[in-house]
Amino acid sequence: MDDAFISINSLMWLFLAAFMIHDFEEIIAVESWMNNNFAKVYKRAPKFVGNRLQTMSNVKSSQFAVAVFLEFIIFVPVTYLAVEHGNYALFIGFNAVLLVHVFTHVGQSLLIRSYTPGVVTALLITLPYSLYLFNRMIAEGLVSLNEIFIFAPFGLLLLPIVLFGHKLGKLAIRN
Repeated sequence: MDDAFISINSLMWLFLAAFMIHDFEEIIAVESWMNNNFAKVYKRAPKFVGNRLQTMSNVKSSQFAVAVFLEFIIFVPVTYLAVEHGNYALFIGFNAVLLVHVFTHVGQSLLIRSYTPGVVTALLITLPYSLYLFNRMIAEGLVSLNEIFIFAPFGLLLLPIVLFGHKLGKLAIRN
C-alpha cells in the first residue's frame, strides 16, 4: 500500500473512528448477548473473573455506552496532543491497550467456542489499524519500536477509567 495514500496525521485521527466502530459492535450486542449467554460463559470462565462477570451479567447497552463515552472524551485530547504536539506517550499506550484488547476478544471467543461482542471488529478493524498505525509511526520516524514498548504501559491508565465508566453507567442508568 502506498503510504502517501493517507497522511500520518489522518491515520492518527482515525484512532477515534477505529475505536468507535469496535465499541459500537460491543454496545449493540452486549446486552442481548449477555442475557442469552451468561450461564454458558460463567461456567467456562476462570474462577478469578467470576466476580467481574457477575457484575457484567445484567449490563444494559446504554450503561456500557456510558463507559465508551467516557473513554472517547479522553481519547480526543490525547489524540490531539499526539497529532498536533508530538506527545505520543498516552496515544501509544491507549493504542497498545486497544491492540491487546483484540486478543482478549479472540481468547473469549475461543474459550466459549462462540461469537463474543466485539470480536468481529477487533479482527477486521482494530487489529489491522493498530498494526498499520504502529508501523507507520515507526517508518515515519515519529517513534521507535523501543519507544512503543516504553510507552505501552501508559495504556494501563485507561483501566481505572473504564472501570469508573462502567460504575458511572450503572449509577446513571438504573435497571
